[in-house]
Formats: sequence, structure tokens, C-alpha cells
Amino acid sequence: MAPDPLMDQVTSASASSPACVGILAGGGPLPAQVARSVVAAGGSVFIIGFEGFADPDVIAPWPHRFIRLAAAGEILSTLRLHGCRELVLIGPVRRPSFATLRPDAVGARILARIGRALFSGDDGLLGAIVRVLGEEGFVIRGAHEYLHASIGRRGVMGMVRPDHVAMSDIGRGRRVVQAMGALDIGQGCVVQDGLVLAVEAIEGTDEMLERVGRYHQDGRPGGVLIKMVKPGQERRADLPTIGPETVRRAAGAGLRGIAFEAGATLLTDPLECVTRADAAGLFLVGITAEGTMESVL
Repeated sequence: MAPDPLMDQVTSASASSPACVGILAGGGPLPAQVARSVVAAGGSVFIIGFEGFADPDVIAPWPHRFIRLAAAGEILSTLRLHGCRELVLIGPVRRPSFATLRPDAVGARILARIGRALFSGDDGLLGAIVRVLGEEGFVIRGAHEYLHASIGRRGVMGMVRPDHVAMSDIGRGRRVVQAMGALDIGQGCVVQDGLVLAVEAIEGTDEMLERVGRYHQDGRPGGVLIKMVKPGQERRADLPTIGPETVRRAAGAGLRGIAFEAGATLLTDPLECVTRADAAGLFLVGITAEGTMESVL
């Protein structure tokens, strides 16, 4: 068998440098936060920035390479070349249409292994991707394993507290999101005085909040955004995420607060989220997946 120059490079790189954490980066600030946490703990990182999704300025300080989403062969060989053993999938990536994927040869084989999950909801697809990456010899870690300070805690954050109407809306929203999540549809909804104004699907939280303002019910208390993980969700990918922009959009839509699942939601900048929420008169509260609101608050 002829020698494989790429495998020679991989062997050399693995022998000369410690294993590093590979970060498969979508958009937003979280890939940088994971990288910073790994390096602060004495580790090293290599970032695969998905073309069209990852922000060049965000990942610029660390070793990285931009690669097309469906170029799986190039992604896997690059990770192996840099000695990556553990992987983190972090940052939003809008699902492309099947017609625009243009997978390479390895990507086509991986898509075949993913099978029907390719056409299921996001959690089904992400779960299949995590499984396939494990079969390829990588250990998949959740971003929350590195971002302890960014995990939303239980209870009220900030100066504003939900009243009984808001607590009732949170309870209804929790049931709605759990029902949606069981069908692998979305992680969030907006409820105003018992009325479901919007549910999150493929468009994501930001676009959902954009349209909520059109359905705001005058003369009633403002609505509440509820974000939770889906029942049985693969928690090593796509945890609910809230950032300062989420707070800004919620305030712009006339909402009175945001409720998120404690211990299972990432806040991209907890201090700034609280600061903006206080300034806008919004509450931020971490809730549990089960139990009464009184026990949460």
C-alpha cells in the first residue's frame, strides 16, 4: 500500500503536540468563549469555522480554518491533522436545503449514515451528527462543560421579579414548549396573559421576536418569552441560548420578561443580559422543567 502523506502529517502532529479541543463553530460569540475557557485551563484549541456562519472576528485570535459545512472529509482530516480528540459543536447554524449542501465524498457517506434524521427536526439531526462523530473516533463535549459561568441559574436574576400573571404565563409557556419539543419543533414560545402569541420553529428566537410585536394584545400585561430544552434533547449540541440581543428584542416586542430553563441554558453575557433587562424593566428568571412556579421563585 502506498504511503499516505496526510496520515504521515497527522501522525507527526499527534506525536509532537498534545491533544487539543476541536471547536466546530457556527455564529455568535460562544465559540470564542469556549476557546478562551479551554486555553485558560491549559489546553489548546483548533477551530473549524463554518463558512457563511462563523464570525471571522470572533475566531480570529485562535488557530482556525474556514470550511464549507458539507465538506466533511476536509473537516475530519483537518481536525485529525491538528490532533483534536475532543469536539465541541457551538454557535447557531441555519440548516441549508438539501439541494445546496454539495457534500464531498466523505460528506455523502456521512449523510447516508445519518439517514432519515437529515429530514427530521434539529435535535434528531444533531443527535445523529453527534453519533456519527463518535463513530469517527471523537469524544463530543457540550459547551456547557466549559462555560460554567454562562449557565443560567435558577431563580430571579436582576432587580425585576415576575408577578402572578407572568408566573401563570410562564407555566403555560413551559407546557407549550415541552409539547413542541416532544415533536422536535423548537425551544421557545411567547405567551401573553394566557394567549400563545408565537412559537419558535426553524426561524429561531430572533425572528420569532420580530413578529411578536405585531400580535401584542393592547390592554393586557406584556408577554413572556420562555426558552427550554426539548424533552430527551441531545444536550451536547444546541442548548437554548440567550444574549443581550435577545433581551433587546424582547423589550422591543413589548415583553415583560424572559424565562429560561435553569442549568440548561447558556447566557452569552450574563452580566450584560441582567444590565439590559434591568434597564428595560424586564425580568430574567431561571425555571425548572418540572414543579410549581412557587418552588422555582
